[in-house]
Amino acid sequence: MKLLAAFYFTALSLFAQTNNLATTNALVVPAETNQTPAVIQRAEQIRDECLANRRLICGKIIKVLPGGIVLDSGYTDLLRPALSTTWLIPGTATASRPANAVEQHEPGAVAVGQVFLTDYPKSRGAAAKPKLYDYVVLLGYPAGQYTYTSVGTVQRTVRHFSASLLSAVKINFETAESAPPPPVK
Repeated sequence: MKLLAAFYFTALSLFAQTNNLATTNALVVPAETNQTPAVIQRAEQIRDECLANRRLICGKIIKVLPGGIVLDSGYTDLLRPALSTTWLIPGTATASRPANAVEQHEPGAVAVGQVFLTDYPKSRGAAAKPKLYDYVVLLGYPAGQYTYTSVGTVQRTVRHFSASLLSAVKINFETAESAPPPPVK
């Protein structure tokens, strides 16, 4: 992943230069120079999609996993001013979820339902680590789907969100690169 990020930022810096690389570097292959703008364009397209589909994750932690946390999102009570000073709210806070909550399809809307959240802020101290039944309020960027084992052998697939835009773009880019090409009709 670090290699992909390094390639991405190196390619961006090449476009910032004003000299013509094709005439100054004889080893440049035309196919490589045509591929670089396509990669950057695809990364920017993924970034735009992540921004357009970002959601406000405000929910109760129902499972803490090594790679992230599973939340039951949609607790709009957590957005009240008394609780909006931190991203992690203790489980002792009182919050409820509207019974008929429906997720809107617009940037920054409140996510409803179970989601998997990664790349959330790291806090210092044992009291600041996310625990079961604590509440979280963060802006999340879509990063595909995540399957986890909930109880016994029961598998659940939920939407994956990342609290970091860069991480969401990297995850989506790698997923798109590893996916097989669509069939030709």
